[in-house]
Amino acid sequence: MATNVVLVHGAWADGSGWRAVHDLLTADGLAVSVVQNPTVTLAEDAAATRRILDRQDGPTILVGHSYGGAVITEAGTHERVAALVYVAAFAPDKGESVNTLIPEPSPGVPVPPILPPADGFLFLDREKFHEAFAADLPADDARFLAASQTPWGLGAIGGVITEAAWRSKPSSYVLTTGDRMIPPVGQRSMAERMGATVTEVDASHAVYVSRPESVAAVIRAAV
Repeated sequence: MATNVVLVHGAWADGSGWRAVHDLLTADGLAVSVVQNPTVTLAEDAAATRRILDRQDGPTILVGHSYGGAVITEAGTHERVAALVYVAAFAPDKGESVNTLIPEPSPGVPVPPILPPADGFLFLDREKFHEAFAADLPADDARFLAASQTPWGLGAIGGVITEAAWRSKPSSYVLTTGDRMIPPVGQRSMAERMGATVTEVDASHAVYVSRPESVAAVIRAAV
């Protein structure tokens, strides 16, 4: 049985967003670590995750939110990873990147308010962050997340998977039905391709902040 959990954040965020999930899991007696991704290149983020995995003393559940799903897909082949949990996350296959999984906009489907690249990095429009990323959070909380967003490097969004961990590790998927960043239909398609156990949650893309108890429950089940 796994007693360790490693949490990996996604784009435009940092590890502090996992605080509530961390607290719920540590209250259960699990050893929880949080990766701080540079989000500059996928290779660097996978290396940062492997450094934390190297420090684990036994079987570990590796969890990724959003772009963090690509990171755990690349880093999750690590020998200490027992299972993967994708939280409203991208799940690329070998030879794919997040960029290849972003669908063409469909009529009526919200388009993430990503600003044009600047110096090789992407930001979300702060004025539209609340509605797009965290619609189920109080305005003040969403405003802080928007103000503290980390730039997302084009080398991260375009980073190609060398070997997909989900092809050899059991996977679970938290599908957010109110998501305006990664369409729920896209999430379902990725989860079905992996053969993941799916849990639907009525939440925004920021489900790890707005519904930490739901995310923690899926991680506990993986444990």
